[in-house]
Amino acid sequence: MTEENPPTPVDLPAFKQRLGRTGVWLSSLSAVAADEERRAVAVIEELGYGTLWFAEGPTGKEALTHAAVLLSASRRLMIATGIANIYGRDATAAANGARTLSEAWQSRFVLGLGVSHLPMVSGRGHDYSKPVSTMRAYLDAMDATPVDAPLPEPVPRVLAALRPKMLELAATRGQGAHSYFVTPEHTRRARETLGPDPLLAPEQAVVVDTDPERARAAARGYAAVYLSLPNYLNNLRELGFSDSDFEDGGSDALIDAVVPWGDPETLAEHIGAHYRAGADHVAVQPIAQTLDRQLEDLRLLAPVLPR
Repeated sequence: MTEENPPTPVDLPAFKQRLGRTGVWLSSLSAVAADEERRAVAVIEELGYGTLWFAEGPTGKEALTHAAVLLSASRRLMIATGIANIYGRDATAAANGARTLSEAWQSRFVLGLGVSHLPMVSGRGHDYSKPVSTMRAYLDAMDATPVDAPLPEPVPRVLAALRPKMLELAATRGQGAHSYFVTPEHTRRARETLGPDPLLAPEQAVVVDTDPERARAAARGYAAVYLSLPNYLNNLRELGFSDSDFEDGGSDALIDAVVPWGDPETLAEHIGAHYRAGADHVAVQPIAQTLDRQLEDLRLLAPVLPR
């Protein structure tokens, strides 16, 4: 039977507090065994980070079942999809899957949703036209999905958003926005678009290395895939970068702005620029060759980052 009295809206201040000021973003989790993931979760939780964000790609682990693995390995860590591709499951499956996870793990699950990118979507046989209207229709269908199972409180959802129209949708149809491959200047503009209340949670990739040549090489290796995707390039153009900045793996100016490098204190200053620009939460992604190295970088960063 459909619930006649739906849960009250998400308590936004309490939700932000549960997320914490600093989280972790790891795409590498899709490429390691579940036992390695469980070990990583224990380390991240021990270090005091508030939230673990993870990716969903066409060759990786499915987002909602993956979230269950991570939730089962943690005691208090918030687990967030960053993002679950809306073309990977219909709206009913997304709504019911998110509710199942949230109820089973005491509201520690955050559903991050996104439209992904043209190559990933067309490769699944879908039409990528009109991302904002497609997302709006998907959210309409989610909200129309009845709930029979117990649900103490609604599931927080955030939208992957870079440009104004999707940011506006994130402000009105979710708890806020999760941005990726951005600069503090983008965070400032995003906050202006969102308004003062919705969550703004940018990802920030970093390289913990003080050697300029080695650090920029690592950053360029990470950035290569994003510099091939129109969504990110168009966003960077709006931030003042030109096509010449996208050549040869990215100019030094671009790389240093999007993927800063240096010692923990230097990186903390860059991450702090996101907070000063209006971010509520920053998801830090250390760029390194192995998961063990990423965990060690997170250990080095933990003392200088806010909780």
